[in-house]
Amino acid sequence: MITLTTFRSVPPFAQGLVRDLRVRWALEEAGIPYRERLIGPEDQATAAYRALQPFGQVPAIETEELKLFESGAILLHIAERSEALTPSGANGRARTSAWVFAALNSVEPAIENLAELDLFHAGEAWVAVRRPMVADEVRKRLGALEGWLGGQDYLEGRFTAGDLMMTTVLRILRHSDILSEHPALKAYQERCEARPAFKKALADHLKPFAASAA
Repeated sequence: MITLTTFRSVPPFAQGLVRDLRVRWALEEAGIPYRERLIGPEDQATAAYRALQPFGQVPAIETEELKLFESGAILLHIAERSEALTPSGANGRARTSAWVFAALNSVEPAIENLAELDLFHAGEAWVAVRRPMVADEVRKRLGALEGWLGGQDYLEGRFTAGDLMMTTVLRILRHSDILSEHPALKAYQERCEARPAFKKALADHLKPFAASAA
C-alpha cells in the first residue's frame, strides 16, 4: 500500500493547489489505493522526515520497496505503471514524459512568478513595474501551449499524465483572469477537471483542511 505524505492544514489561498493533489489524481486515474499521512510544520524539519523528503516539503510517497519525493517524479513513477496515464509503447511514454517536464519547466515557473507577485506582494510599489513583464511572459507561454493544443481535446490527443500535470499548473492562475484570454486553454482545463478521478482527488485533498478548521 502506498502512503502519501501531505499537510493536515494550509492557508485558504493554497487549498486546492498543494502538490499532493497531483499524486492523488494520478492514483485515482490509475486505480491504485493509498493511505495518507498528515504532517504539520513541527514534522517538516525532523530528521525522520528529511530522510524521506530532503527539503521538508510535500508530497512524498512510501511503499515497502520505495521512498520517493518530488511530485513530477512521483507522477511519472505512477504513470509508468498505468496505461490510463501513459500510452503503451516507448514513443508514447517519451511524449508523456516530455509534457510532464514541459509543465514543470516551461510553464510553471512563469505562472509561479505571477502568483507570487499577486498573492504575496500585492500593493508594493515595485510590483507595478515588475508585474506587466511577468504577465507578458505568462501570456507567451499560454499562447504557445494553446497553439499546440489547437482543436485537440488533450495535448497528445488522449488524456495522459502530461495533461494531469499541465492542468494542475494552470490551476495556479485561479486568482487571475489571465487564462480567460485563452479560451481553448480554459476549456481544456475545465475538460480535465471534469474527470471523475480529479473530482475525487480534489475532495480528498480538501478533506483534511476542513477537518483541521473544524
